[in-house]
Amino acid sequence: MNPFRPFGPAMPAPHLREALRAALGAGLGLLACDALLWMVTPGAEVGQMLLVAPFGASAFLVFAVPNSPLAQPWSVVIGNTLSALVAIATVDILIAPLIAAPVAVLLAILAMAAARAFHPPAGAVALATVLAASGPGFPGLSFALLPVGAGSVALVLAGVIWNRATGRHYPFRQPVAPTTEPPASRRLGLTAQELADLLDRLRMAPNIGVEDLARVLTAAETEAAAHHLGDLVATDVMSRDLQTLDAGDDLATMAESFRRHRFKTLPVLESGLYHGIVDQAALLGRTDPALTAADLAADVPTLPPSANMADLMTLLADGGQQAVPITDGARLLGLVTRSDMVALLSARLREG
Repeated sequence: MNPFRPFGPAMPAPHLREALRAALGAGLGLLACDALLWMVTPGAEVGQMLLVAPFGASAFLVFAVPNSPLAQPWSVVIGNTLSALVAIATVDILIAPLIAAPVAVLLAILAMAAARAFHPPAGAVALATVLAASGPGFPGLSFALLPVGAGSVALVLAGVIWNRATGRHYPFRQPVAPTTEPPASRRLGLTAQELADLLDRLRMAPNIGVEDLARVLTAAETEAAAHHLGDLVATDVMSRDLQTLDAGDDLATMAESFRRHRFKTLPVLESGLYHGIVDQAALLGRTDPALTAADLAADVPTLPPSANMADLMTLLADGGQQAVPITDGARLLGLVTRSDMVALLSARLREG
């Protein structure tokens, strides 16, 4: 074993697209933050930079790792602001910066722990505050609010807008309320509190949120179940002899098709091409004779014929989709239903 291996890179190389997304977001976020601080700072000169150095590290967390508990709004705003307040109080008691600086960081970490607001850049905020306090023109207590508090809020708001606009969840997902039963696909046999306790025992609570851990475990279970199905793909399990609706079919025609074929969902074709899928529940309470199958067709996710079992199980297990259309462009090739997957899994488990 190479003794120097532990000192090498510990994470896989990030995708270029994700790195560009984070970098551009951080740059724009800091620009927006500086602009906001300039607008709310009395007497600020045009072009004057009002950012504090630790905001660079805060921006990295908010835009590059928005799933981290350390990057969440409470941690950013409260962690930074609380650390600045602690540092100001430390400077007032311990005049010498040589002593005040390390003591301020020490007390800031304890304060963040008490407030459940761990944010690594906040340690740098405490240090930067001590250094700023030793120079001329330090504003005193207001420094914790402007620029530190207001800048942290601006970064968080920019992070919410940018991350959501580019397909990332920020703030991160929170566990469902204890009184709300999660969908079948998320019943891991462990409660949110048990998952939180597990993270705490492993000392990983600052690294991953409870809900994200549940998502990882669910995805792992889905992959494990898919292994029982070997190398099968969608074309191996889909139904090819399909009963379909025409886009122009009225309510009476649709109701008769569901009654005659006893399916829960029927795909809709328009001029021979796939147009969506109608669930029988969509007909309940409908009386408008002008409604057609095209009006009720839902645009559910589809998969190509080469899709693997894990992809199929993920769509069918989330509770929102009874069947997955298998398409080639706009052409409907087949359909895979939940019943198909249950029957297939059952057969493979018996064989095993």
